[in-house]
Amino acid sequence: MASTTETTPAAADFETAIDAAGFGMFNVLLLIAAVPAAMGTVYETSTMSYILPSAECDLQLSLLDKGILNAITYAGMICSAVMWGYLADTKGRRNLLILGYAADTFCVLGGAFSQNRIQLMVFKYLGGFCMSGPFAVLMTYLTELHGRKHRQRIMMMVGIMFSIATLTLPGLAMVILPQEWDIHIWTLSLSSWQVFVAITALPSLLSFMLFFFFPESPKFLMSRGRNQEAMDAFKFMYHLNTRKPKDSFPPKKHKEDKTVSAEIKLPIENNNDLQDAEQGSKAASMKKTSGFSQLRPLFTKPYLGLSLWVYLLNFCVLLGQNTMRLWLPQLFASINEYEQLMAVSGESGSTSICSILEYSVNRTQAQLEAATRNDSLAECHVNITASTYTNNLIVAAAGFVAYMLAGFLVNLVGVKRIMTIGLFAAGCCSIGMYWSSSAISTVAIASLFVTMGSISATSVISASVNLFPTSLRTMIVSLEMMFGRMGSLLGNIFFPALMGLGCVPPFFMVSLFMLGKLQGCKDASSENCIQLILIPF
Repeated sequence: MASTTETTPAAADFETAIDAAGFGMFNVLLLIAAVPAAMGTVYETSTMSYILPSAECDLQLSLLDKGILNAITYAGMICSAVMWGYLADTKGRRNLLILGYAADTFCVLGGAFSQNRIQLMVFKYLGGFCMSGPFAVLMTYLTELHGRKHRQRIMMMVGIMFSIATLTLPGLAMVILPQEWDIHIWTLSLSSWQVFVAITALPSLLSFMLFFFFPESPKFLMSRGRNQEAMDAFKFMYHLNTRKPKDSFPPKKHKEDKTVSAEIKLPIENNNDLQDAEQGSKAASMKKTSGFSQLRPLFTKPYLGLSLWVYLLNFCVLLGQNTMRLWLPQLFASINEYEQLMAVSGESGSTSICSILEYSVNRTQAQLEAATRNDSLAECHVNITASTYTNNLIVAAAGFVAYMLAGFLVNLVGVKRIMTIGLFAAGCCSIGMYWSSSAISTVAIASLFVTMGSISATSVISASVNLFPTSLRTMIVSLEMMFGRMGSLLGNIFFPALMGLGCVPPFFMVSLFMLGKLQGCKDASSENCIQLILIPF
């Protein structure tokens, strides 16, 4: 008769199994695949800001149209956030990434072939709708495929990928957008800005293809009772990382063995399909109950007031940060065009930001009126050169430096202090734009704004993680990012509307929202941020 110890060997939970899989070639290949995934995410939210100066004549864009094109991606993200969250927890991380990036590729290419502004707006909305899923799940998928020892470093590396992607976009714009291309495909006419948009679909297309070669998250599989698939995924990772046979994976399979997950108490291997299905159903039911239990404390005391304040704080910070960030390419294009006009005419007019904004607003209105009258004598023309995007490259480099320094500064100075300093500096830079009298000073002020705004926005997310218990952290980050996107949406619509009123209102709006949240930073109770979350805003 077999002894009891032979039929019930020591159990191994998820963390033990993922640690046994090791770190090696599989993880390196996964990080390589994450590079285009991060680029696709950043490109979806930022591409429009770079094409607006080039597409102005082709699409007959007003200032409000430009604001809507900048903002509408965030509208799509807000509308689909709940749906993608449900799908990620029921259909799987890998499947969602494949589906999301495939759909985003279609939407970006649809935008590239758009022949009017309505078509472009529709495809950008759909692009945001589709990207909301991969945007949220990419970090989860990567962390669930790494052991405890490497997770923090992986999060930092993904943050660096996002910031590098932000740096590549103006570089790509410098090469493509100044070209005077007129490509005809059947009845469609494509110019340089459409080629630029089409090229930005490549990272999403590449991600869609690469994720086919990676397994589903074992943690998700275990939560659904698909235990044999989870074990196969562990063995696949183990084989690539160690070059050893899959059968030598440490958690051995015995006839009656059950390797148990510490979190969900499901066996990794079990040939009883009926039992797996029952366990998966129970796990799904438990997950729904858990979701409601996570939401309830955020809408009751003692967390109601704190959670509302966190939502408002992120709303204001991202309204200011993303509004200014997405309007800088248009602003720099106007500066470059105005300076060239002054040089050609031989005049020595003022190059203050107010003079340039007044010129830009008047020119846009005049061109729209001429297009409405079908005036053939009033030709719409934009002057785009490589130097138009040089300033954007400088500002993007400043943002990259901010991400590099963010973790060090938050842990050195403290999250409350760095948020206060960052928001105060960003608010002062915004209102300081009014007194900018040259292109150089405008670039310097904008670079400082983006740097301090990026650090502040990152610190807000990081601080909120430490203000709530572990069981509520994922939900609070999801909700505050939704409110942050609402701020980005409204800010990009209000900014061009205020530009029509004068020079002061748009910059005052950004400054007001940045400076208005300083008291919120003082109320934060976390002294140091151990965990820094880098998110492509």
